[in-house]
Amino acid sequence: MKTNTFKLKQFIIITLITSIWINIAEIFRAVVIAFPRIKAFFGSKIVVGEMSLGNALIWGLWDTILSIVLVFIFWLTAKTFGNNFKSIFISATITCAATLGIFWIATVNTGLGEWSTAFIVLPVAWIEMIIGAWIASKLYARGRWGGKLD
Repeated sequence: MKTNTFKLKQFIIITLITSIWINIAEIFRAVVIAFPRIKAFFGSKIVVGEMSLGNALIWGLWDTILSIVLVFIFWLTAKTFGNNFKSIFISATITCAATLGIFWIATVNTGLGEWSTAFIVLPVAWIEMIIGAWIASKLYARGRWGGKLD
């Protein structure tokens, strides 16, 4: 009989390892793509992209939440469809839409951003999530920290 036991230790370790990629990719995307476009949008009205300890902690929290959501949704889809590209694609797409997609829709809707920025940032973020889900897939396939996904 196939079980769907959630292994917390395995999940935490895989999430922490996957979050290394998410942190690097998020910072790169923000600094190279988003911040320059946001600075151009606001001009000199606000400071954009300044990294203080408080900002760094918030970015770390954001990236950790993103990693948790991605790895958990990957785990769910892998349990349903198997540890394959379909699960990678679904988990990356859902995570991107449910986190970054909603963020950018809200940002544009409140007048704090432009659709042109969202249309550039979101595909890059989706690729970031695809790679993150692929990392989680490979880590689950190795079977360390509590066994392979069945």
